[in-house]
Amino acid sequence: MLDPILTPKGEDECQQLRQIFPYHQSVDLLVVSPLRRTIYTALLGFRPEIERGVPVIALPEMQETSDLPCDTGSDAKNLKQDMDGKPVDLSLVHDGWNSKSGRWAPTKAAVDKRSRQARQWLKARPEKEIVVVTHGGLLHYFTEDWTDSDTFIGTGWMNTEFRSYHFIDAEADDEEDNASIIETAESSRRRKGKEMPLTKAERLQIRETALKTWEDQGLKVES
Repeated sequence: MLDPILTPKGEDECQQLRQIFPYHQSVDLLVVSPLRRTIYTALLGFRPEIERGVPVIALPEMQETSDLPCDTGSDAKNLKQDMDGKPVDLSLVHDGWNSKSGRWAPTKAAVDKRSRQARQWLKARPEKEIVVVTHGGLLHYFTEDWTDSDTFIGTGWMNTEFRSYHFIDAEADDEEDNASIIETAESSRRRKGKEMPLTKAERLQIRETALKTWEDQGLKVES
């Protein structure tokens, strides 16, 4: 099914998220993938933010990685009609954003590039506390964190799971600002207790292992 909406179970999970999320009052901005299920997740799960006027911006770079129908968004015109009257800024969603070709292709290089562009865009924003509502597969590219990526099929993230990250300084071998992020100590402890942070080499090795596992599961992202 192309660009499905939330199921009743998904709506229930959003209501649970709204109840347990502890940072509603500190959020300055909501950024969402323009797929309908992530937009509705933001509108339902972060209703307190919506009610106090926190902006919601749809960012095409945050769409899911694969070109499966369920991971392919609606045409820009249809999406804007569907979201008419809802507090979602779709000004960055243009024709072709859902083409799954060129910059939007389901390839490692393209997904890496748009994940980096999304981080750079977020880093340049004036807001300090930003919620990003996106997809389990894309999140591993976006966070550059591939640990536990085989917990579920295609991701290590549960539905409506939340984690906290902050930007880190560019590494010496970065040709440009990669705008890398790292999970906060509090967020990491909440999930898995005390663990030593991984080195860059260890993160890259886990990434290659994860991508091979996804390929074995039939979730291949082309090189």
